[in-house]
Amino acid sequence: MDLKNGSVVTEFILLGFSGQWELQIFFFVTFSLIYSATVLGNVLIMVTVTFSSTLHSPMYFLLGNLSFLDMCLSTVTTPKMITDLLSEHKIISIWGCMTQMFFMHFFGGAEMTLLIAMAFDRYVAICKPLHYRTIMSHRLLSGFMILSWIIGFIHTMSQMVLTVNLPFCGPNVIDNIFCDLPLVIKLACMETYTLELFVIADSGLLSFICFILLLVSYIVILISVQQKSSGGLSKALSTLSAHMIVVTLFFGPCIFIYAWPFNSFSGNKVLAVFYTVFTPLLNPIIYTLRNQKMKEAMRKLQFQNVIST
Repeated sequence: MDLKNGSVVTEFILLGFSGQWELQIFFFVTFSLIYSATVLGNVLIMVTVTFSSTLHSPMYFLLGNLSFLDMCLSTVTTPKMITDLLSEHKIISIWGCMTQMFFMHFFGGAEMTLLIAMAFDRYVAICKPLHYRTIMSHRLLSGFMILSWIIGFIHTMSQMVLTVNLPFCGPNVIDNIFCDLPLVIKLACMETYTLELFVIADSGLLSFICFILLLVSYIVILISVQQKSSGGLSKALSTLSAHMIVVTLFFGPCIFIYAWPFNSFSGNKVLAVFYTVFTPLLNPIIYTLRNQKMKEAMRKLQFQNVIST
């Protein structure tokens, strides 16, 4: 290990969005509002799914868990990014950085698995409606949830166990809004080419394969519906459109960041913001504004609350 002047890095500097003070204030207000809306919207979905008897179905059970993962994923990075906008020294400890990366990949891996489970749920609901309740049993749903957490844990541990002991003794500047695994690895004062390839294989390929599997599942659903009934195709498209939007906006930035993670790319910060700030907000927006049943359940709960008070 080549130590420079015997120094050992104990903290990293996050460049974030450097610029004029007025621009920093604008970002602070904007991201604070978005994060507040993200937490409020996802909590509202979880509460509605939990307490509304009309939403006690597999689809909404999975949706409630997706809201929880979205809120957690946003909370891992966004509060730190917001506070850094008002700080002159954007510093994070090395263990704070490792913790941030651990939970980002933990919740991210779990959400990828959950989105596949949601695609399977839509396949059964559209293509095998008479057997929907039998196939999507409570046992299967519990299995999906346990599997998503296990895959998320394996995904993050497989990378963090190799990263946490890397020696950092030179540059400590991360040109991003949070600790991003590819950028942190590059700062290690040792050869990391093999680890870089592993990260590409682990995160990049996992994201790409999950995305392709989801697209294939949607195509199979649409072909199956078209063969059975031409009129059902428009209904299936309407049902799947929300899922397609969420999947594309979740996996798009992910694939782009981790498929070519070690090349300098000026838009990395934009993709990072989109992935961690905007995407978690899309879940409550898409599933509440486009879902009549969800909106009715929210109004009913609000009405019951007014009566009880």
